[in-house]
Amino acid sequence: MTEARRQGEDIINLGMGNPDLATPEPIVNKLVEAAQKPKNHRYSVSRGIPKLRQALCEWYQRHYQVELDFDEEAIATMGAKEGFSHLVLAATQPGDVVLVQNPTYPIHLYAPIIAGADVRGIRTADENDFFENLERATKSIWPRPKLLILSFPSNPSGQMVDLSFFERVVAFARKYQMGVIHDFAYADLYFEGERPPSILQVPGAKDVAVEFYSLSKSYNMPGWRVGFCAGNREMIASLKKIKSYLDYGMFQPIQIAATVALNGPQKIVSEIVQTYRERRDVLCDGLSRVGWEIPKPRGTMFVWAKIPEAYTSMDSLEFSKFLLKEAKVAVSPGVGFGDAGEGYVRFALVENEKRIRQAIRGIKGALQNL
Repeated sequence: MTEARRQGEDIINLGMGNPDLATPEPIVNKLVEAAQKPKNHRYSVSRGIPKLRQALCEWYQRHYQVELDFDEEAIATMGAKEGFSHLVLAATQPGDVVLVQNPTYPIHLYAPIIAGADVRGIRTADENDFFENLERATKSIWPRPKLLILSFPSNPSGQMVDLSFFERVVAFARKYQMGVIHDFAYADLYFEGERPPSILQVPGAKDVAVEFYSLSKSYNMPGWRVGFCAGNREMIASLKKIKSYLDYGMFQPIQIAATVALNGPQKIVSEIVQTYRERRDVLCDGLSRVGWEIPKPRGTMFVWAKIPEAYTSMDSLEFSKFLLKEAKVAVSPGVGFGDAGEGYVRFALVENEKRIRQAIRGIKGALQNL
């Protein structure tokens, strides 16, 4: 894509999930105000200022009726990705077995690999098959798995689960004495039905699980790098310890502005979600009209698309290159999210509706000319 743009081609980038919308004005204004105070220019604390952690706990109470101790069960991180990676590094040793849903966001695979763990993928397309596969894998592996890594609503597939799913997960983790890390980055990005559940809603979940939440998508704050981890005290303590060696926390004005985001009017979140809903509809309806039928995801900022049957002689990487060359549209090949992603591509809803319609016209021409 970079080379094509260097040559002057107009490439519509629906590949990387990099939100294009502006951070809401009240959050930016608070950052500016806080940055003008010299006292906020000093080192902060690696686990996040108390008011920010309190705001997160109050957010959980409002949305999920989950009680959290802001001092022992919540920690701020430099985005969910940083916190997740450091927690896996702190919680595992080389040779430990880690189970990861497949397909999944790449860092869920690579953080355990970097930590020296033995990673096993568990396919999640069908819920019953998932638990059967989970049971089979756990019983056949020695040493027994130490961690299970999940993320719903799922990037890349948009798959969602209900609270009963997490009840089964918690019961399973208790049975086999393993920890659970749930990446909840798309907690707020749902378009129909009930709000996606938090694993921490399950009674006893804090005995085995932690959950990561991020302001990147919900509040259009990707570059600000504000994330959180909440739940099990022992895992929070491990993350707190490793972070104390590695960083001094986020720039304090960012933490103050993030507190305003969590505590302020949440209309800004619903407006962001509506934008993604409209983009989803434009993309899916438009592709349907040109003969590429794709189920509309109920959540996330992605559309997970099975390669049209007429083009399945191509793998996902080859098909992605084809769309880039012939349609001038960049997408992510499904194989980049695990072997269960082969045969799919992922669209990120990070361009405005006009550009998405332009992408559909390009794809229509490419598919007709193949």
